[in-house]
Amino acid sequence: MQQRNVIILGSTGSIGTQAMDVVDRAQLPDGSPRFRVTALSAGGGNLALLARQAVHARAAAVGVATDDAGALRSLIDAAAGAAGLPGYMPEIVAGPDASTIIADWGAGTEDAADVVLNGITGSIGLAPTLAALRTPALLALANKESLIVGGRLVKDAAAPGQLVPVDSEHSALAQALRSGSPAEVDRLIITASGGPFRGKTRAELGDVTPAQAMKHPTWDMGPMVTTNSATLVNKGLEVIEAHLLFDVPLDRIEAVVHPQSIVHSMVQFTDGSTLAQCSPPDMRLPIALGLGWPERVPGAGVACDWTQAATWTFEPLDNDAFPAVELAKHAAARGGTCPAVYNAANEEAVHAFHAGRIGFLDIVDIIEVVLSKHSPELELTLGSVLDAEQWARTRTHERLALKSR
Repeated sequence: MQQRNVIILGSTGSIGTQAMDVVDRAQLPDGSPRFRVTALSAGGGNLALLARQAVHARAAAVGVATDDAGALRSLIDAAAGAAGLPGYMPEIVAGPDASTIIADWGAGTEDAADVVLNGITGSIGLAPTLAALRTPALLALANKESLIVGGRLVKDAAAPGQLVPVDSEHSALAQALRSGSPAEVDRLIITASGGPFRGKTRAELGDVTPAQAMKHPTWDMGPMVTTNSATLVNKGLEVIEAHLLFDVPLDRIEAVVHPQSIVHSMVQFTDGSTLAQCSPPDMRLPIALGLGWPERVPGAGVACDWTQAATWTFEPLDNDAFPAVELAKHAAARGGTCPAVYNAANEEAVHAFHAGRIGFLDIVDIIEVVLSKHSPELELTLGSVLDAEQWARTRTHERLALKSR
């Protein structure tokens, strides 16, 4: 066991900030830091936080997706002075390709990453994912969209064991799968909290507001992921992700509603045994496991308190009210660029929902319409994926324009 160099992409978001906390607290047996952050990147929505993170970590390089290099430089200089580190200044990369450049920062040097954590939200994480996979580093993948839209392109780029899931559900599956061989796996069961609208009928969802969709009962996440959890699009994406990560057929992957969010997912084996990974809802545990894989990081999360009475419940998914999961399976079964279209149409529809242009139910309805008009490109390249996404965004905006008339 030795210190690992870590690159964090999306460092100012929910995953990134929690990862920084994991890094701060994790120690080797001799008390020295278990992880060392060598480079960071962020979208640019919170430059002050990015500057403080860079100074705190003494990162060698910092990337920002906007053209704010000058402003970031000034903020880092001020933060370094306040921290008693005058003269500290990392290399700064600015522009839309910043995270892709940072993803393989220091390759071949002592600053080369042992682990790259991709915590970016959305399919813009695909190019950074592919860049990280061109290095020997482990890729701790919280950016599920890059695997989903990239499909075989990402799978073929990854060396055996290079992809490590960070989503709590897929981290749970990876842990449970250690208990059997692939031939012994019967099915994967992915749990869902049910979001803020669990138990609602489709008719009752017609007047849902963005503010109501943002009130997730368990997790504190950004607007896109929180809305996806409300529509259960997130669960549909997770089904596709599990299919790609673990090579289990789609008809052997199920989603089940578990409101307590303590059982993060389960693996059912051919002998009838089911193994579940359980822990209180805290993303620090799967993040720490992703950074330390295959070793666990002591104290990463709080354990269940088995001295207290508790009840865990499980309910079937209501596919009539929440058709997003079955639609995702359909997209994955068609293959090629269809998952990219599913994801891109959703991203545009979610933005429109929060802008007050469409209703809650329109999100998945629009995805279905756009997906039905798509003729998939089966040979995936970065170009074909990006083209399919642009096609989906254009078709989605056409649908949005029709609805606004």
